[in-house]
Amino acid sequence: MKLSLPRQRRGLLLVLLLALVLVVGVGPFLPLAGSLGSGRFGDVPLYRVQRQAFERRVPAQGELRAVRATPINVPSDAPGPFRIAWLAPDGSRVKAGEVVVRFDSSEIEKTLINAEADLASARWRSQKQRVHGSAQVEKLERDLQLARMELDNARQFQKKDAQIFSRNDIIESEIDSDLAQHRERHAREARRTEESLSSSELQLIAIDMRQAELKIQQARQALTALAVTAPHDGVLVMNRDWRGTPTRVGDSVWNGQPLAQLPDLSTMEAEVFVLEADAGGLEAGKPATVVVESAPGVSYQAKIRRVEALAKPRLRGSPVQYFAVTLALDRTDPRVMKPGQRVRANLLLEERQGALTVPRQAVFQSEGRTVVHRKKGDGFEAVEVKLGSSGAGRVVVESGIGEGDLLALVDPARPVGEDATAEEEASPTPGRPSAPVAPGGAR
Repeated sequence: MKLSLPRQRRGLLLVLLLALVLVVGVGPFLPLAGSLGSGRFGDVPLYRVQRQAFERRVPAQGELRAVRATPINVPSDAPGPFRIAWLAPDGSRVKAGEVVVRFDSSEIEKTLINAEADLASARWRSQKQRVHGSAQVEKLERDLQLARMELDNARQFQKKDAQIFSRNDIIESEIDSDLAQHRERHAREARRTEESLSSSELQLIAIDMRQAELKIQQARQALTALAVTAPHDGVLVMNRDWRGTPTRVGDSVWNGQPLAQLPDLSTMEAEVFVLEADAGGLEAGKPATVVVESAPGVSYQAKIRRVEALAKPRLRGSPVQYFAVTLALDRTDPRVMKPGQRVRANLLLEERQGALTVPRQAVFQSEGRTVVHRKKGDGFEAVEVKLGSSGAGRVVVESGIGEGDLLALVDPARPVGEDATAEEEASPTPGRPSAPVAPGGAR
């Protein structure tokens, strides 16, 4: 019994010694063992790079509209402007032939009265000119007959015989004959000139009469166009200006100007707006999902039908620009969907399988380079990478790292708790690259 106690103590000491050796030898590798997945290395959180499916979706907002719609315009065959006196309520159901717009008639009636007065004045002036012209021509005709008689007498009784008449009498007779001849010519030209002037004056008055008659015809035609009717049954949707304000009572409109439309509710489409910075890869045929804000529980599948060529601001004076995108819906639910309803869309612009993706916080800017901090041995190395598309919180790495690499999610060179550097604070997200650029210019 006395000999067994030292043996037990020696065995116990040997076990403790082996345990101490294991702790000292394996201890430094325990954090690394925990980092074989996404874990930590000391105070640095790690992420293991792996290939996985990547999607880049961009949000958009807009409204529903009908694919086909019958426009309701101001009558184009009547002169303007018109002032709206009454409108059917926006969104109301109307029947074919029902009045939807009435215009104020006061200005048109005033124009009609003035035109009728102008026509009466022109007719009076025409009659006056005819009487005055006829009287003047008759007077000049009498003067012409008198001049002809004087010319005949002067020629008939001209003193030519020098044996009978003195030289002075002969000269005076020749002068009287020439004077009578000039008077006859002047009277003839005066009558012709008066006839021409009278005819020209009558033609000018006739032009004024035709203008007055045309104004009367247009005013009467406008009076018959003061009421615009619906061409068929439907829901009346008023047009809106760039501020979203619909056509209102009191607005002045011109002939041919669109006022409203009667949409075909059987087929709807969505017009949404995508930020210019998110428009990389935006093209026809890409899939999308649409949710009507008034019925958020149901989503509708759609495809991009058309993308506007130029980005434009939605609000006047705003520097933010959007691309207008038309989405063709796979199906239309007339019970839920109405023109003008607000919708939210999610557009799938890129889909890749087996892409190397990393969290955004694993990418850093260092001396003008885009780098990641890869685990190497007992430390980290800065590796320059080439980035691809970026999504919500993730970015595709095209080159520089491989599958299975362990990346630091914080800068391992920065002590824990230290504030971000000035360079990181200048970027949109501290510790991350300034919005990685995707192919096509998307950020």
